[in-house]
Amino acid sequence: MISVKEISKVFGKKKVVDAVTVDIQPGKITSFIGPNGAGKSTLLSMVSRLMNADSGEVLLDASDVKTFKSNDFAQRVSILKQSNFMNVRLTIRELVAFGRFPYSKGRLTAEDEAKVDQAIEYMNLVEMQDSFLDELSGGQRQRAFIAMVIAQDTEYVLLDEPLNNLDMKHSVQIMKILRKLVDELGKTVVIVLHDINFASVYSDHIVALKDGRIVKDGPTNEIINTEALREIYDMDIPIQELDNCRICVYFNSK
Repeated sequence: MISVKEISKVFGKKKVVDAVTVDIQPGKITSFIGPNGAGKSTLLSMVSRLMNADSGEVLLDASDVKTFKSNDFAQRVSILKQSNFMNVRLTIRELVAFGRFPYSKGRLTAEDEAKVDQAIEYMNLVEMQDSFLDELSGGQRQRAFIAMVIAQDTEYVLLDEPLNNLDMKHSVQIMKILRKLVDELGKTVVIVLHDINFASVYSDHIVALKDGRIVKDGPTNEIINTEALREIYDMDIPIQELDNCRICVYFNSK
C-alpha cells in the first residue's frame, strides 16, 4: 500500500498541496479529480518521487520512498508524466523497451522482449511498432508512452492525465486496459483525470482535491453524487444512471 502522510508543497507563496494524508489501496483504480490548480498532478509527482515534498512523507509498504534505490523503486512504481519529450529519434518498439531498463540495463532478455511484445499488443501498436515517434499523431505517441509504462511491469502504475491528446475511442481503450491491468494482473493504478465520467465509470476509489486539500475521499459511488460534486466543483451536476454507471451531466449545469 502507498500511504501519504501530511504531505505539503509550496511554490512561491502558494501552498499547492496542503498537509494531504491519503492511503492508496492496492489492487484498485484510484482517480484523483478536482478543478484546475487543485494540486492533483503535484501530489502524484511527490508520490512518484519526481518532486520532493516540503514536508510530510510517502510510504511504500511502510518504508519511506526516499530510502529506495532508484532501480528498486522503478521495479515497484512506474509513472507516466503529463508531458513526455525525448530528444532522440526512437521507434515505438525502442521506446517501449525502455520500460525494461530497471531489469535489463539495456540488454534485453527473452523475458524482456516478451514483456515488450505484450505491451505493444495491449496498446494495439503491433502494426506500427517500427514507426518513429516523430511520425506519429499525438494520440499514437501517448499510447506508445503508456505501452512503455505497461512494459515496466510494476505493481503500482501512476498516470498523470494519460487521456490527453486522445480521441474518444482511444480514451475508452486506455481506460479499459487500465481496468484490465487491475482486474486480471492485480496492478494498483493511480490516475489523474479531468473527465469525471471516466473516473465514475472506471474507478474503484476517488480522491477529490480542491485548493491543495482533500475534500472527498472514498468509494466511487460515494463521491459521484450531486452533493459531493457541488463541494468539489462549485456546480450543481445532475447524475443519470446508465447500465449501472453514474454519468455526470455537467454540460449545461449551473
